Amino acid sequence: MAKPEPNLSPTIENRKARHEYHIGETLEVGVALQGSEVKAVRAGRVSLAEGYVAVRSDPLSLTLLNVDIGEYAPSANLGHRPKRSRALLAKRSEMRRLAKAVEGKGTTIVPLKLYFKNGWAKLLIGVATGKQAHDKRQSMAKRDADRDIARALSRRR
Repeated sequence: MAKPEPNLSPTIENRKARHEYHIGETLEVGVALQGSEVKAVRAGRVSLAEGYVAVRSDPLSLTLLNVDIGEYAPSANLGHRPKRSRALLAKRSEMRRLAKAVEGKGTTIVPLKLYFKNGWAKLLIGVATGKQAHDKRQSMAKRDADRDIARALSRRR
């Protein structure tokens, strides 16, 4: 029995989104990428920090906007534009559910994680509502307390 090959591609996470937003429902969707974009993602040249997802109703579609996928140097003139809009691939029922979720005021869809699964580019997106300053401080205090507890437990062992 052969061992499965380890996934050598990086996982790009949007840590800023977890700090700035309360994340509700999440969904894994596919991403339609060009050849040079795939190479750039595998090289880890991606920034999800300013990205967001737009839901269009006619025709129903999801579009990834403002995500920076850096240029892949060997592709030279045949490369891609770094901040172009990219189509997201999901079932129609999932798109409808997301469209209903963002109808309310103050909600948006943000990209959380970009990774490869069985050779296909996948994006984890989440329905998000903005945090206020006091929420961010509470999150930071909880994270610091958890870190201190983990440190104390590791010393004890």
